[in-house]
Amino acid sequence: MSREFPDFIDPWKAADGRRTFSGTMPIKRMQRLLPLLAPAGNYGDASFEARLSYDRQGLLTIRLDVEAGLPLVCQRSLAPYVENVKRRSYLAVIEDVAQEKSLPEHYDPVLVENRRMALLDIVEEELLLAVPQVPKNPEIEVIEISTDGKVESRSNTEQEKTHRPFAGLAGLMRTETED
Repeated sequence: MSREFPDFIDPWKAADGRRTFSGTMPIKRMQRLLPLLAPAGNYGDASFEARLSYDRQGLLTIRLDVEAGLPLVCQRSLAPYVENVKRRSYLAVIEDVAQEKSLPEHYDPVLVENRRMALLDIVEEELLLAVPQVPKNPEIEVIEISTDGKVESRSNTEQEKTHRPFAGLAGLMRTETED
């Protein structure tokens, strides 16, 4: 783990000094993220860079870059795989929830209390947003499906086609109304 940053910062002091914090954090320290990951012994690290400054409107902003390899369970094959995450976000620091309404759309809010912000929290939040709702390993080309002892193979493109169970009814309805 690289320690070029403190656990907690005062974002206003950091922005006044145009500070940049960077380093790596062990994923196993991210308690909200862990339940979403595949069970593994070593989760690795997440690297990040956070640049604090003020924008033209005087808002305290953070440009956050995060990279990590998240071990997930593929919902097609139920096998673990690594989802490579690389995100850049623009955050605006607020002290009250009411301030969120006045933020420009391109900023995500970060609520700070008592002028203390944990860098681990904002990095973990970015990784939580990067976890797909239904994890699918993009490297799996063919899925074998077994029903009633028969084994079928389907490619990803076959599975991604939309199944329309009532598509044939449209033709039946036309012929009945024409009679």
